[in-house]
Amino acid sequence: MTNKSNHTQKTSPIKVLYAIFEADPFIKTGGLGDVGGSLPAALCKTGVQVRVILPKLASIPQEFKSRMITITQFEVPLGWRRQYCGIQMLREKGVTYYFVDNEYYFKRSGPYGYEDDGERTAFFCKSVLECLQHLPDFFPDILHCNDWHTALIPVFLREQYMEAPKYTRLRTVFSVHNLKFQGIFPKSMLADVLGLAHSRSASDQLAFEGSINYLQGALYYSDRLTTVSPTYAKEIRTAYYGEHMEEIFRRRSSVLTGILNGIDQSKYSPAKDRCLYERYRPSSFQQGKAANKRALQEELGLKRDESIPLLVIISRLTEQKGLDLVLGILDELLCERVQLAVLGVGDAKYEDAFRGYQARMPQKVRACMTFDAPMSSKFYAAADILLMPSKFEPCGLSQMAAMRYGTIPIVRETGGLADSVIAYNQYEDTGDGFSFANYNAHELLFTIKSALDLYTNRRASWDALAVRAMKKNFSWKASAEKYAALYRDLIHL
Repeated sequence: MTNKSNHTQKTSPIKVLYAIFEADPFIKTGGLGDVGGSLPAALCKTGVQVRVILPKLASIPQEFKSRMITITQFEVPLGWRRQYCGIQMLREKGVTYYFVDNEYYFKRSGPYGYEDDGERTAFFCKSVLECLQHLPDFFPDILHCNDWHTALIPVFLREQYMEAPKYTRLRTVFSVHNLKFQGIFPKSMLADVLGLAHSRSASDQLAFEGSINYLQGALYYSDRLTTVSPTYAKEIRTAYYGEHMEEIFRRRSSVLTGILNGIDQSKYSPAKDRCLYERYRPSSFQQGKAANKRALQEELGLKRDESIPLLVIISRLTEQKGLDLVLGILDELLCERVQLAVLGVGDAKYEDAFRGYQARMPQKVRACMTFDAPMSSKFYAAADILLMPSKFEPCGLSQMAAMRYGTIPIVRETGGLADSVIAYNQYEDTGDGFSFANYNAHELLFTIKSALDLYTNRRASWDALAVRAMKKNFSWKASAEKYAALYRDLIHL
């Protein structure tokens, strides 16, 4: 007679449908695309069965579109409308991707910035829930939604799908990547597009200053909330960082978790990066960095001298990135023996300011007002210091990428910058970067001067600092394991 208690019952893997508007290599406009392109694959390695769903945007390269297979077609109810939806499937690097096909909403030159973005994203959210009735071999345990574009999924689920078979056991996770963007639209859309005007709970929980707020809805309706660093998860409970959502985060703090993003370490690798003038490893970084610096100085028209500290900014040029602090001390900083190279696009006032400095000091300043991925690799490899004094930074990518190339970040202690950079300790000779606490220009200048002093006068300590930075582990593995643990906790409630 078999004693069943002596046998461990085999459990099926947790199934997650990961909804996101961007995923590299299909579509990427920023850090959201990096997450969509990296985290699902890392999650699959933890034993979680993850599939990704995103819109079939026109800008997806043809090489991927040609491989997509249509697996189902149906109509999506959206207010008074019934819209066509096709679901196409593609396997890429071991991950199954679903693409929501509707040319009326998605056959456009860019992913965002249209007058009907509220309707387009509502259609996508409704399609995600509708498609679960039509996918031939997959019904998830968890819907993991990302940023405001997917925020209506938990709302629609609770308001319109709870009587449908199997939907009652679905759980939802909502990740905030940047709270600045929330999806705020006219109140009239509640009835016209969402079909939720009859629901008192939806009307109340989406209401925001005379409008409706998609992200706010997800914060109320989701089972679990996450954001992209532990420090940011604490910051958004305060008025300074909370973007008018701080009270909700405080009220729901028991279900809020901060998990630091990773990066693709094979992509950000000076030993493998084919964009560099010369590749290098931690054991040869002094020679490799010197060669890359000389080559970049020559390409940019800066004085060719590897002994001059090269500072770089690789960023969107917006107020968030702390550029007002940089401009506030730049005259004084450029009195030092330094060079500054800026790579990025953004607000005209910042672009014009950096171009002005280049015109005045062409031997010291170069303003490359563009975004160019191969050039960003050259900047990371050639630079000695990355300036990233952000006003707020949910996670941040540039500081992690810079460290992989032995470029020392100078950051403000906020969000993911505080969680990823350990400040240099001169007494113990530890740390992997420099940081300062207050949003203050002269704190930034003092911190830069401390870094320059170490670079110039204690070069052995500087080199050790750079090697520690290069060897730091920013892989997605640790992040994925924390998400997998969160999923397990949610399923076993």
